[in-house]
Amino acid sequence: MSSMKVPFVDLQAQHQPIMNEVMQAIQNVMTKGNFILGGEVAELEAMFAEYCGTKYAVGVDNGLAGEILLLEAYGIGPGDEVIVQANTFVATPAAVSFVGAKPVFVDCDPETYAIAYDQIEAAITPRTKAIMPVHLYGIPSDMDRIMAIANRHNLLVIEDACQAHGAFYKGKRAGSMGHAAAFSFYPAKNLGAAGDGGIIVTNDQAIADKIKVLRNCGSPQKYLHTVSPHNHRLDTLHAAVLKVKLPHLDGWNANRGLRAAEYNKLFEGTNIVTAKYLPETTPVWHLYVVRVENRKEMQAYLNEKGIGNAIHYPIPCHLQPYYEPLGYKKGAFPVTEAYMDKILSLPMFEHMTTEQVEYVAEHVKKFAAEPVTA
Repeated sequence: MSSMKVPFVDLQAQHQPIMNEVMQAIQNVMTKGNFILGGEVAELEAMFAEYCGTKYAVGVDNGLAGEILLLEAYGIGPGDEVIVQANTFVATPAAVSFVGAKPVFVDCDPETYAIAYDQIEAAITPRTKAIMPVHLYGIPSDMDRIMAIANRHNLLVIEDACQAHGAFYKGKRAGSMGHAAAFSFYPAKNLGAAGDGGIIVTNDQAIADKIKVLRNCGSPQKYLHTVSPHNHRLDTLHAAVLKVKLPHLDGWNANRGLRAAEYNKLFEGTNIVTAKYLPETTPVWHLYVVRVENRKEMQAYLNEKGIGNAIHYPIPCHLQPYYEPLGYKKGAFPVTEAYMDKILSLPMFEHMTTEQVEYVAEHVKKFAAEPVTA
């Protein structure tokens, strides 16, 4: 196959077909000047709640803020513990830390990268208040299993759905199965804003109402501040862009699914280890992650061939310097740690072509079979 350039993501390809619509939406906001909590925010919230199959959605300025506000709205704080998987992005445990609670880490499932279900109950103590499963890489966790554990121990379940916009678990959208969920609208996400953004979803009106107050300087009405004065509002401009993009999301996710299936087939029978998922789920492949040997050398080879790649996430949360005071040592979570030097994210984006997948797979397999130099 002749050489080509395959970017890791391609937002230009995503935006080009809808650019006129996006620019019109931006112009409308600029003309009205309703930049903070304008009508587009409430309209997006209604659209996204319906999309997820929840009663309520509340826009915020990023996914981490959504998780922080959810924990605070549920009254979780100092002295409390929240169970989190060690192989997630640091924002998940950071939300727990920022409300003064303690993240309690567990390992990950060796095939799906989800939370290690068989370790959750052993991590529960009298101080445990919640479980925060992550639908990592856009692959849904086994929510029935998690909810059963939570119900046995009277715990909250807050889904970290920041990478799973539109994913399905047994016919239900990610974000609709726990007590509440947070999504990120970081630009490279499957549904991305023109900057940072986020949203929470829930079926609990009291929690949704609390989030609306918390995000807006703790103010139920102007200049009356009754709770923590956060400032975590979703900008109207971002909401306007997201309103244009949301109707396209299922189509974009479907194309990601086709490309992931092609990758999977091309890697069959090789020593490239692909992510597994439960048969009753529909992942949305925010990231397509494989495990490889000689990762550093493979990255250099792929770079020379014009193939974008990345690592998500090379240092597990429990080994991050910030969490050193919690006392975790190397060896605490062997699955996560065994993968930390092997995981590699390959190109995956909405408008990726079969030809691009084949080019990437050809060179990944070529290097894996017998390490080569450019």
